[in-house]
Amino acid sequence: MDSAPIARRDAVPLQPGAPRVSVEPAPDVVVPYLADFGHANQWDPGTERRTREDPGPIRVGSSWRNTSKIAGISTELTYTLEQLAGDRVVLVGRNDTATSTETIEITPSGSGSSITYTNELEFEDVAKLAAPLGKVVFEKLGNDTERQLTEVLNGLER
Repeated sequence: MDSAPIARRDAVPLQPGAPRVSVEPAPDVVVPYLADFGHANQWDPGTERRTREDPGPIRVGSSWRNTSKIAGISTELTYTLEQLAGDRVVLVGRNDTATSTETIEITPSGSGSSITYTNELEFEDVAKLAAPLGKVVFEKLGNDTERQLTEVLNGLER
């Protein structure tokens, strides 16, 4: 399969000098919350349903079946927690037509946290034709995600 990154939404871009989301809870509260992708139902406006596929504690290899509806189109991906190292959470969702890599970096900021959240979406084969429309839709979704994520994290007990 030929795949190339063709659409990217950056709720909070990783480019130097780009703004980061600041929240009140410290990283020791934020990291485990965000590593449990089941919580995305609360902060990801595109998510319709997310179900954990494996038992036990959240760890690298944990997976969730995710159904999202974006621009009126429902899609299902299986997300896997691929990295959980200190201040970095990486989740990768896959299906036959797309791969979504969500990278979340959390750093201390005063008594709270600073968060950079990036989602890179790669379409496969025929789905690549949707790339130009996908870019516009994901930019709006990224802004909505940033706002909702900030509100939810600030509501966590510290």
